[in-house]
Amino acid sequence: MSPRKSNLESSIYLGDDGWWHGRVTMGVLADGSPDRRHRMARTEPAVRRKVKELEKLRDEERATKAGRKPTVGQWMETYLTDIASLKLKPRSLDDYWSKTRNDIVPGVGKHRIDKLAPEHLERMYRAMLDAGHAPSHVVKVHRILSRALKIAHRRRMIGENVATLVDPPSIEETETNPFTQEEAKTFLEAAAKRPTLMRWIVGVGMGFRQGETLGLRWPYVDLQAELFHPRWQLQRLTWRHGCKDAHACGERLHRFESCPPDCATHRGYKRGCPKPCAKTCVKHASTCLDRKGGGLAFTRPKTKKSTNPVPIPPAFIPYLIAHKAQQDEMREAAGELWEEHQAVFTRPDGRPIDPRDDWEEFKELLAEAGIDDRRLYDGSRHTAGTILNELGVDMPTIMEILRHTQISQTRRYVKGRSHLSKDAMRRMGDAFLPAPKPVPGPTTETRTETSGRRAARARARRRIR
Repeated sequence: MSPRKSNLESSIYLGDDGWWHGRVTMGVLADGSPDRRHRMARTEPAVRRKVKELEKLRDEERATKAGRKPTVGQWMETYLTDIASLKLKPRSLDDYWSKTRNDIVPGVGKHRIDKLAPEHLERMYRAMLDAGHAPSHVVKVHRILSRALKIAHRRRMIGENVATLVDPPSIEETETNPFTQEEAKTFLEAAAKRPTLMRWIVGVGMGFRQGETLGLRWPYVDLQAELFHPRWQLQRLTWRHGCKDAHACGERLHRFESCPPDCATHRGYKRGCPKPCAKTCVKHASTCLDRKGGGLAFTRPKTKKSTNPVPIPPAFIPYLIAHKAQQDEMREAAGELWEEHQAVFTRPDGRPIDPRDDWEEFKELLAEAGIDDRRLYDGSRHTAGTILNELGVDMPTIMEILRHTQISQTRRYVKGRSHLSKDAMRRMGDAFLPAPKPVPGPTTETRTETSGRRAARARARRRIR
């Protein structure tokens, strides 16, 4: 037996209550007192088995730390406030908070983190699906919870990350619906009647994301080298309180009661009436006098690959120069009202275009062009990838243009066309099989008997006689 094990002896005894008890010394606590863990069972073999399991965890340094463990809700708040906030982008962090408040805390928030079982997660996922949530939404919740539990396991707060024992729902990939080349031309013809034509040329013709397009800035546009440098993106961020007492600051907007069934206040809300506030609500930062970090903001792209320069098609350069001249006229007309943000696409007063207004304009252009309704992503990024493929551009090149990190992601952006498939299979058939010989049609043959043939027939008749 090693010296370490001899100094950490365990004891087993039968208690006055009729139960067998085991005491295992795990080490020393921060205050110098011994860390003794307790196990109990009805029989001696059962308690010995539990003691041996605990000793094994101790010797392999996989035992959880001493002390009462937090609930899942308490740990998620700690994880998002102190850990995830140092790494995640603002929009991603907002999404983590939203799914934690609306799904994780109501579902499993009251369970102690070390008592959480796979069955708890499976019941929560089933309830979310029954409530109408998409499988993709449930998978996102699963990933957020799994990352939080991974940190807890790494810090020896729990013995195992139970999220790894649960299979989330399968996701069916959304069917993409990009523009055809004819639809793309029709769409841009409709956009040509608006001052935002260049914005849609960049979106449809170059496959930029909405945030990247609206976040383009003139210092990062190289007209001589014909390159875009997408170093910024425009996003709408959630406001955060800058005051000391966030709960008291938003007191005027707190709602602790649910709306009545016939609520008319939130009739136009797509997601229905908002949920009641928690008793310790710290939201409503938009009304805070010292608010910070919210509204429309220029942020850095999520990955380094997204900042790679993108060549500008030469045919786009004259339109881009004309757009810059048009913006200079707008700046002069606005005068002191102009707000300089160096943005390529702006409102008449120089402010960046709101993504919500941009989305509404896209829907209006679809209607004007007579094109079926579809997602903005289909009409820009998926369209660019698909048309590039139709023009014969190989996948690695499309991957570089769209700035994907994996070629498998690029393949999801490219949709095959039926007429191209038919043409490809026709060429495949021509390569394998020879062209069929023409089938001869019915012919009428006219025979003319020559003098030589008549003489031969006469000689044959004479021999017969």
